[in-house]
Amino acid sequence: MHTSRLLAVVISAACAQAAHGAALKPGLWEMTSKVASATPETMQALALAQQQMATLPAEQRRAIDQMLARHGVTMQLAEGGGVKVNFCLTKEQAANPRLPSGQPGQCDTTQTPVPGGLNITFKCNKPPSSGKGQVIFEGDSGYSMRMDVDSTVQGQAQQMTVESAGRWVTADCGSTLPVQ
Repeated sequence: MHTSRLLAVVISAACAQAAHGAALKPGLWEMTSKVASATPETMQALALAQQQMATLPAEQRRAIDQMLARHGVTMQLAEGGGVKVNFCLTKEQAANPRLPSGQPGQCDTTQTPVPGGLNITFKCNKPPSSGKGQVIFEGDSGYSMRMDVDSTVQGQAQQMTVESAGRWVTADCGSTLPVQ
């Protein structure tokens, strides 16, 4: 399905970045990501993907939620066409954090420290995508991120800019497993 693969690329791009170099608070985190710019066709496809995700049969949505939960991530659709991801960081993970990867084991990431943050490049195989951008840390309880992403979906090149913001929610992760 074309639109759900495109949504997977956006989720992957938003989540694939690693955040080494800054200590974060352990506990439950929330990351909201939204495509800030893309071709009109890509924006239409993303809007359609959002609609399809919102109307998935309960059994299919439960399967997606269970797959993400096994990696310590929960996802929901956010206002304005975005995606909201919750994840849990243990004390050890928070001391040397890696933000959750939407495609565990399928992405290679390179980080270069800059004042207050990191420059990041990534390349993913499933779904195919690559990008570059920057994470700026807001102390130990927040960050903002902007990524330029290139992908190919069903043979068509897609370019977009994804903006994300992360914030610490609480020290208690509740039922959310630590991110893997």
